[in-house]
Amino acid sequence: MKIVVLDGYTTNPGDLSWDQISNLGDVTIYDRTSKDSIIEHAKDADVLITNKVLINEDIMKQLPNLKYIGLFSTGTNTVDLVAAKKRNIGVANVPGYSTNSVSQMVFSMILDICCRVRDHSKTVHEGDWAASVDFCYWTHPIIELYGKTLGIIGYGSIGRAVAKIARAFGMNVLISNRTRYEDISDDEWRNMTDLLKQSDFVSIHCPLTKENEHMINLEALKMMKPTAYIINTSRGPLINETDLSYALDNNIIAGAALDVMEKEPPYASNPLIGNEKCIITPHIAWASKEARSRLIGIVADNIIAYFSGNPINIVNK
Repeated sequence: MKIVVLDGYTTNPGDLSWDQISNLGDVTIYDRTSKDSIIEHAKDADVLITNKVLINEDIMKQLPNLKYIGLFSTGTNTVDLVAAKKRNIGVANVPGYSTNSVSQMVFSMILDICCRVRDHSKTVHEGDWAASVDFCYWTHPIIELYGKTLGIIGYGSIGRAVAKIARAFGMNVLISNRTRYEDISDDEWRNMTDLLKQSDFVSIHCPLTKENEHMINLEALKMMKPTAYIINTSRGPLINETDLSYALDNNIIAGAALDVMEKEPPYASNPLIGNEKCIITPHIAWASKEARSRLIGIVADNIIAYFSGNPINIVNK
């Protein structure tokens, strides 16, 4: 079995072992694959593994040996699932591998907004505390999370983990989800409009679909409190960045924290870059060493299960 990893570098830049996948067959691992080199890299593959390299129907037509596509991700928007099903190509994702890491990043962002630890430390190292006439000072308001309201859009494994942490801080939790699960109480269930209006922080945790692209636009942002913050560790196109930039510049909301953007890497001219009201990290919420190790292991398990006749995590049944 010939296995080709199209873009392995971001999953494993050298600090992990590929053995769990390498032991499965004739394996070629590319750090990166450009659009123009997909066919060259994948031409003889029975199995393709991709993270962000787009696999559409035209590409599948040119790969006659292809039987299976494995994703280094939970999201599935990089593969044309309908075309894969039509060609009897199984596609498997990896749910749950990054739940702890992503929920940790959400609260890293929230706590940065609330406490500005690095900002205050910087002023101390620059001599401001030594020169102060008072025993303390603060350069930004300090926000206590207890009693604040966190609105969670999307209640899968990550949304649940974020809710659990929020409750531990004494926050009120509101939930909006396509499906109302039995464990969502009446006190916490809200439609999208009410969640946006009532939340002090809004955290997005849903997959990107054609239906929800730009779900957070200027109309939605205007529903939020002017003191509220929006956090996105899910998929960049869920937020209209032009509208978010306008909302921040015009004090419609207080701030934002983004680990994902509409285009990745973003254009240097993106209006959110350099905006002091917007924390931006380079799509790293998933990228702890522990989560990446789990990811490689589950991708290998998915391949073994599929070719053993007991497929798991298939997203195009």
